[in-house]
Amino acid sequence: MLIREATEDDWPAIWPFFHDIVRAGETFTYPLHLGEEKARGWWCVTEPNRTVVAVDEAGTVLGTAKMNRNHMGNGSHIASASYMVDPRHSGQGVGRALCEYTVGWARAAGYRAMQFNAVVETNTRAVALYRSLGFEVLGTLPEGFKHPTKGYVGLHIMHKAL
Repeated sequence: MLIREATEDDWPAIWPFFHDIVRAGETFTYPLHLGEEKARGWWCVTEPNRTVVAVDEAGTVLGTAKMNRNHMGNGSHIASASYMVDPRHSGQGVGRALCEYTVGWARAAGYRAMQFNAVVETNTRAVALYRSLGFEVLGTLPEGFKHPTKGYVGLHIMHKAL
């Protein structure tokens, strides 16, 4: 698996699984009916932030991540990241590889920590992955997320010192 900078040519491969993940409404706080152009603008960030894709040997996009500063001004030393893995490739280490990559990017860019602002507590695979990579839950916003089948569930704030 190779992780590389995303290009405009990658968006047609990202959009189908991005759309399906967002529309499912189980893991992201994005609007369920987010349109393609707005989605592209939110996901495909510009310098100094970054968007990457994980691809296999054939160049197939397996997943994607976006990395950015979490806050501006005096809080700009904290990074954040978001991840989407094509469900057809889940369970193959793509999410782990992307998360490890973003932590390395943040460390190399001089950030002091990474913070995830809204990890849905029922997204247990993601929570377990982040914990295994040294992130901890700082707190949970009770009923901060309306899950389509589980009702109101918490949103974790997760943190890792770099």
